[in-house]
Amino acid sequence: MKKHAILCIDDEAIILLALKQELKLHFRDRYTIATALNVEQAKNTMETLEKEGRAVELVICDWLMPGTRGDTFLAELRAKNPLRKLLVITGHADRDAIETFQSKVQARILYKPWKSEDLITTVEELLREQPDKS
Repeated sequence: MKKHAILCIDDEAIILLALKQELKLHFRDRYTIATALNVEQAKNTMETLEKEGRAVELVICDWLMPGTRGDTFLAELRAKNPLRKLLVITGHADRDAIETFQSKVQARILYKPWKSEDLITTVEELLREQPDKS
């Protein structure tokens, strides 16, 4: 059986470590938890995971990062795959920008600093969602 992956992207290593630890603690070995410090690294990681036969089931991405911003990257992912599960984590973006982004990209939002139970609940909900094929 192929193991699916969750990809976490944030330019702050401490945030990535926290995400990875919380997700690993909860999911144990049900998912590969991959990390990337920027969008370029994320693209390479996704490619590697897919070559290994591991589907990236969920992408968790910071909103504001140097280089390509998270919201831009997630919009690209949504355009390529309308069924991909996406979660934005942010402590910086304003509410109007978030509402505009949500209406276009249909990604869930989690605000920094998050509570561990909120992260796990949100991720569990996203992973349980069945793709709408209508």
